[in-house]
Amino acid sequence: MARRGTAWYLGAMKKTTPWLVAAGVVVVGGLGTMLALAQEASPPSAQSALSGLRIRRERLDNGLRVVMNPDRTVPTVAIALYYDVGSRNEVRGRSGFAHLFEHMMFQGSANVGKGEHFVLVMNRGGSLNGTTSHDRTNYYETLPQNELALGLWLEADRMRSLAITEENFENQRQVVMEEWRQSYGDQPYAMSFLRINELAYGDYWPYAHSTIGDLRDLENAPLTAVQEFFDTYYAPNNAVLSIAGDFDPDEALELVRRYFGDIGERPVAPYRPAALRPQTSERTDTIQDPHAPLPAFHIAWHIPPMREADHYALEMMGLILGDGESSRLYQELVKEHELCQEVFVGTDDRRGPDLFSVWAIMAQGRAPADAQGRVYSQIEAIAREGVTERELEKARNRIRSVFVFGLQSNLQRAQRLAEHELYWGDAALIRGEVDRYLAVTRADIRRVAGQYFAATNRTVLDVVPAPREGGAE
Repeated sequence: MARRGTAWYLGAMKKTTPWLVAAGVVVVGGLGTMLALAQEASPPSAQSALSGLRIRRERLDNGLRVVMNPDRTVPTVAIALYYDVGSRNEVRGRSGFAHLFEHMMFQGSANVGKGEHFVLVMNRGGSLNGTTSHDRTNYYETLPQNELALGLWLEADRMRSLAITEENFENQRQVVMEEWRQSYGDQPYAMSFLRINELAYGDYWPYAHSTIGDLRDLENAPLTAVQEFFDTYYAPNNAVLSIAGDFDPDEALELVRRYFGDIGERPVAPYRPAALRPQTSERTDTIQDPHAPLPAFHIAWHIPPMREADHYALEMMGLILGDGESSRLYQELVKEHELCQEVFVGTDDRRGPDLFSVWAIMAQGRAPADAQGRVYSQIEAIAREGVTERELEKARNRIRSVFVFGLQSNLQRAQRLAEHELYWGDAALIRGEVDRYLAVTRADIRRVAGQYFAATNRTVLDVVPAPREGGAE
């Protein structure tokens, strides 16, 4: 299941706990270009690569959007199919359905047996998976270039005729419930990541509830509700198919039309959530964690959605505060004062109302209150004095390097292109992403530091180890 990120391509750096980390460093570009650019020192390399990125966009008569990025450097091809449904689309009492289908989609279809999707892809040297977030569900394969037809046929067959049977549903319901226990109930700090969203978003249901869902909702869900959820959202006109790698676009489009063209479109209601009510006072809570070896804390502030202008400045600010051992908070909290063992900073990167988050695990003998005031002081210092040119240039270099190194993966390109097409209606918008980060100025960072971090916009969650049996701490 997918989780947070800092500007989607820094996601793997935000949380070291594997059950909360989204897919790793993800950016776009072609492998041949990336290899050449990696040997260059000139700053504009990432922008040059993106501006020349080959992107072809098509739409089938049934509404399926197709994005193609041919690159003949390596004889593999990646397929990413993104459905415009995530946990934000769920209704109260029916949480966890989007994540449930991440599992159900591998249980067979009209021409594919249960689990056979994995066998067919892996026996041909490929890899595959699926992930769920608040904002979308995706499925993807990487295959040898001569197996493109297989990957497309498999995705089309389950879109057309997924086997939603009582047996499959009950089996996967139990799998998800066990996943919940292993990934959240039995993991240190895991429940705090659910609680901080509940606390920060309050009654804003789309992001307040967890992607994996409430176990009671899964236990009480009837098969008819599961079938209705599939019929509502898993339609060609609610999906983006992205292909990147070694293929001919005309031949690929012919295959797409052959396998997907006769799948009927279905009415999908526009997504129109209620507005998030502004927070007017600080929210605080403390939870006990029986698995936590040390205290920890979350701090979250409400910020605009990703890709809005201020979001780029906030992301750059997050890098300056928390990216690497030379960052401000690492230096102060970990190195200089030895208050924390780990500290992570960044945006959560949602399509809708977003959060700027700080998450820290304390050092032995330290309490959350020992460090939180220093976090606030660093943000206040940026609002008052700004950041240095050296700090900003370091953040810019980080953006450049991540874009360049992300160019090598067909899968990462396919995913990011699909995401841009799905979220913002045009995969080609990705060509301008580096420029938008590099356009952030010191004045922009100083302004957003003074605009979004008031105590009234702040949510604080302390995590304390639960007393052990016998009352011993």
